[in-house]
Amino acid sequence: MTSLKEARFDLVEVPEQFGPVQVQIDRRKIVEYAFAQDDFRDWYLTSSPFGGPVGHPLVLANDLLFLFYDKYDGNTAKGLHTHEHLRFHAPVLLGETVTITGGYTEKVERRGQGYVTLEAKAVGSDGRLLVEHIGKEIMRTVAGDVVGRHTSDVEQRRRTVLGTVDASVPAISIAQSDLPKRAALPTRTTRFSQDQMSVFSWAGRGYMNVHTSRAKAALSGLDRTIVQAQQQTGLIIANLVDVFGASWFTSGDLDLRFVSPAYVDETLITGGAVIGDEDGRLEVEVWVEKKDGTRTAVGWASADISDDLDRPSPLF
Repeated sequence: MTSLKEARFDLVEVPEQFGPVQVQIDRRKIVEYAFAQDDFRDWYLTSSPFGGPVGHPLVLANDLLFLFYDKYDGNTAKGLHTHEHLRFHAPVLLGETVTITGGYTEKVERRGQGYVTLEAKAVGSDGRLLVEHIGKEIMRTVAGDVVGRHTSDVEQRRRTVLGTVDASVPAISIAQSDLPKRAALPTRTTRFSQDQMSVFSWAGRGYMNVHTSRAKAALSGLDRTIVQAQQQTGLIIANLVDVFGASWFTSGDLDLRFVSPAYVDETLITGGAVIGDEDGRLEVEVWVEKKDGTRTAVGWASADISDDLDRPSPLF
């Protein structure tokens, strides 16, 4: 068996392929994700518009993000997720075996930090494309030296997210045509406990990092653990399922930047605003913020506007 490489920027090869990795979508995987995200919707546990239970749209969150563990030792990783882009094409079915492939496609150095881009996709047992992922991170860094400091490219993109709502128009409940611009999206509020963060970030598989271990966080200059960026992504996506319904599983697109840290047990609130619709597709801004108004993630999302009535009841 080939030994795993240390997760260091200088050891990254471009291109560098990973996989195929097989992932079984069993009930335990779905329930673990539901616990980690506080998302126990019936669609994932009993029945859905697609027939039987399906996986959460982001049930493969870390299988995609951590695909490089195929060749690198995950316990040596000190990356910091900065950008996530996801495209959803089909639901993940309970009981199927999913195949994940991908690799590093870019590595650059900026302001003394090494950035890498990993592109990956998941394909169902029948060959249908499920989800595509593009993730960017600062690799092999000390989290405490970077957390809370915005890089200039993130700041430039962040300025294009207005992050405001028009309080003079009603908030929306579902995606439809001709909604008022800047109308507010529904919100979700949660606090991720350490148990939830540990389950989400694979502590049960033996991975110790700034999300699962206070000791690791302290070594990185942090006084507590930080919420994994993909866990915040899942919170936003749960809200988008409320808005778009089944359409999110087959046409959802999310482009998200992580701009400030979220810590264990902090109250996090999703927000969003309508940008507009075109050709049967609604585009919105989305964000996560703390009680004091600090934004931790900002971005854009869109999906087809569906006429079907198969929409979940909001959980919050």
